[in-house]
Amino acid sequence: MARRQQPYLRQAGLRPDVDPDFASYPYCIPAVRELANIRFHPNVSFFVGENGSGKSTVLEAIALALGFGPEGGTRNVQFRTAESVSSLHDKLRLARGVPVPRDGYFLRAESFFNVATYMDELSYLGEYGGKSLHTQSHGEAFMAVLLNKLKGNGIYLLDEPEAALSPNRQLAALSAIHQLVEDQSQFIIATHSPILLSYPHATIFQFDRSGISEVAYEDTEHYAVTRDFLNHYPRRLQQLLADEGDAC
Repeated sequence: MARRQQPYLRQAGLRPDVDPDFASYPYCIPAVRELANIRFHPNVSFFVGENGSGKSTVLEAIALALGFGPEGGTRNVQFRTAESVSSLHDKLRLARGVPVPRDGYFLRAESFFNVATYMDELSYLGEYGGKSLHTQSHGEAFMAVLLNKLKGNGIYLLDEPEAALSPNRQLAALSAIHQLVEDQSQFIIATHSPILLSYPHATIFQFDRSGISEVAYEDTEHYAVTRDFLNHYPRRLQQLLADEGDAC
């Protein structure tokens, strides 16, 4: 096995002929408004930022532009249970590498229940380890995707995969991602997890009010806040939970 040296997806950005209404969603989001060309790492790229910063919106748009369905799953899963998809995917220009990936998956935490139901109805359980995803916990079902469904030589988009995972399972997910990277795979992951973000040599894209920029792992808010809290948690709890009259 060997890592990819060139990404399956090289770049993504707004098409030059697009003239969106920047007062409307999602173009009012600074990161979307400033969406030039994101140059992806051939192995792992992360999207980080506060809630509402646009990282999941951009990841969803990239997934749809690549041919995945709005609920997630493989490209063959093309149903939707709500009309909540923005028009951003129609405005993107993607630069793809060669060869074409043999595998692909879009995993999004918020709609994974719907995909699991769809898989159960079609009796595609063999692809997920032979067990109904609904007979497993949320975290176990997520891990079934990572360990059984993803075959390598693929492009995988994960939207907040840590949502269902304990810290130990996040470590297991990190190991599974690494094995797939070693098997010629590319990941683009939107996450709040400082554990997943620690993956070495990845590119981290920070989404904030100024747009999108690359940032080092130890310069992310996720790392800094987690480290500070764990190192000083008695004092931080005192500050967070103190009554206003008790604050010094």
